[in-house]
Order: sequence, then C-alpha cells, then structure tokens
Amino acid sequence: MILIAGPCVIENKDILFEVAESLSPLASHQDIEFYFKSSFDKANRTSLESYRGPGLEKGLELLAEVKKHFGYKILTDVHECYQVKPAAEIADVLQIPAFLCRQTDLIVEVAKSGVIVNIKKGQFMNPADMEYSTLKALKTKKPSLQVPVFEDSKHLGVWLTERGSSFGYGNLVVDMRSLLIMREFAPVIFDATHSVQMPGAAKGKSGGNSNFVAPLSRAAVAIGVDGFFMETHPRPSEALSDGANMITPQDLQELVETLLKVQRSLH
Repeated sequence: MILIAGPCVIENKDILFEVAESLSPLASHQDIEFYFKSSFDKANRTSLESYRGPGLEKGLELLAEVKKHFGYKILTDVHECYQVKPAAEIADVLQIPAFLCRQTDLIVEVAKSGVIVNIKKGQFMNPADMEYSTLKALKTKKPSLQVPVFEDSKHLGVWLTERGSSFGYGNLVVDMRSLLIMREFAPVIFDATHSVQMPGAAKGKSGGNSNFVAPLSRAAVAIGVDGFFMETHPRPSEALSDGANMITPQDLQELVETLLKVQRSLH
C-alpha cells in the first residue's frame, strides 16, 4: 500500500519534524510504501490573508532536512513550471494540484523531470477524462504511447489521486466509481482528508469534517485502490491550513492498520 502522509503545509521546522517523527512506525512498516508530504506553498488559498507556507527555497530546504534525517521519500506539490526543477532535486514525487490537473505545460514539465507524477483529479472533472491528463505525462516520458493503460502508468511513474467532486456550493462528494474508472489507466490514490473538505465553508477558508475520513477510506480500500493520501497534524485545530479535515498521527496509524487488514482480507 502506498501511503502519502504529512502536514498540509510546512508551518515551521519544529512541527514538521514532530509530524515526521510520529510517522516513523508507518514509514518502516513492511506492507507500506511511504512518502512524506508537505507543501512549501499553498498557492490556491481562498483568502489573501491565509497562510501559504515558507516559500520554495526555505520549504525545499526543510523537506531536504526531513529526507536526510529520517530517510523518507518526499512528495510535494508544484504550481508553476519554474518550481519543477528545484523541487525535483529533493522530491521523489511531484504533485499536480487538482485545480491544475489540465495544465499541459506544468504536467509536461513535471514528467520531463524524471520523478513520479501524481495528478490530482480536479473537483470539476469527469474521472474518465483524466485519461487525457495521464496521457500528457506518459507521452512526455514515452512518446510512442497512444492509449494509457495501468501497467504503463505504473512502470513510467504516473499516478492519479481522487479528492472528491464538487456537489453544489461548499461541499464535496466521493463517487466511488471514479476509483475503478481511473484505475483502468493509472494507479489510483485516494485522498481521504481532502475528500471531506468543505470549500469556503469557514469564512475565507475551507472547512471540513474529519469524522468521515475513516469510513470513506474503508470504502475505498474495499473497492480497490493503490494507496492513500492523508494529511496529519498533532493538533489539527491549531493547524494553519486544512485543520478541519486533517487527523492526528495516532488516529492515522490506527486507521492504516484497519485498512491493511481489509486489504489483506480481500486478497
């Protein structure tokens, strides 16, 4: 099972290392392929006043320290093409944010960097149409490809992540069919914490309900996915970004053990 976990945004070194330390049991688990995630910049915050992160240079420096100290593989997101080259020197996976999942130049630049590409499905996207975003990355890596299939995506390092779909205003729902649809042409990660987000529900920032993280995750593992994306914070109510939908490291560890049991029972 792929597990992508960490705080939503880099707040400071102390919290970053506190979370990294707390995830050590999961990172060393024999049944988990672990990636530590945090953002150096949250470029699509609802409000101009919201905390965005330490920025590219300082953020990558801190992620490099985590990588060196803990030996973790790193995932972070990029929003613009100029960020790709320096980020790829540190990260093992570069993530295309959901709002940018059709941004051709960004997808191509990340694919050219040689790292794994994780494209988050836009909240506005038909899951079947993510085939074309996948193909943008695959054809950059291997121009002869015409149709994306799961094995090519897995071999060449292109993942897709489900994070819910817009349902009216200020709400997301997860259509579990999308996991099966996208898994026809790429490994699929279920983003359990962003899927319970409520965009714009907290007066200038996103709200959410983390109580739904566990049941949605259990449903996803039963349907069949390749991994999970779960943002975590030791004190979610104090987090500077996405606190309402993050879970504590302890809750994360208990949930992952449950998901592994379900996964084993299905095989």
